Amino acid sequence: MKKEEEAEIDRLPIDLLAHIFVFMTSFTDLAQASSVCKKWKVGVKQSLARRENLSFAGWKMDDDSTARLVGHAYSLRELEISRSRWGCQISDNGLYRISLAKCIGNLISISLWGLTGITDNGVVQLISRANSLQHLNIGGTFITDESLYAIADSCPQLKSIILWSCRHVTENGLLFLVNKCRKLESINLWGTRVPVDCFIGLLTISPALQIKPEGVLLNVGVAAMLPVV
Repeated sequence: MKKEEEAEIDRLPIDLLAHIFVFMTSFTDLAQASSVCKKWKVGVKQSLARRENLSFAGWKMDDDSTARLVGHAYSLRELEISRSRWGCQISDNGLYRISLAKCIGNLISISLWGLTGITDNGVVQLISRANSLQHLNIGGTFITDESLYAIADSCPQLKSIILWSCRHVTENGLLFLVNKCRKLESINLWGTRVPVDCFIGLLTISPALQIKPEGVLLNVGVAAMLPVV
């Protein structure tokens, strides 16, 4: 009986296996399935190639495993590599390796939230090839204006960016970003250290820009009404 069951499994075409594996959200399960046999390994690779989004939130990932999975996801449109409660070991080297994946130029959304192990070097490598990017979450990192300059130069389609608690970005970088990314609709600057004058400058460049948190706009309105001495 056992042999008959194994034979039935062996008869499944690779396309059907790949379709089944697409619904598996556990990377541990995918790794185990990939080790069953050569046919299943091919099925797992094909399933990754069909995925339009990958989220590593909640998984303890490192440079090697993340880059390898992204490298197989040829149709990827959304990539989330946020910090998890178990810790994430992604470094600049990991971002560089991910930047070499064929899908990067087609990504419309990237989240690097809370990755404290990355710097401008890795971010610039990745962003410089993400020319279709529309949404970027890079909050909780230690990036500086260098990353903002790269984003401004490489992502003309950018619509939203989260810079939550990015305390090393300055007014110069933000003004440069908003001035070049004319499709930008929303920017989250909660926890940054830029002065109120910066927000006024951003709205002067793009009056329709939504600056979060919304309380910031109240301060901007008050500052704008103050008499010039």
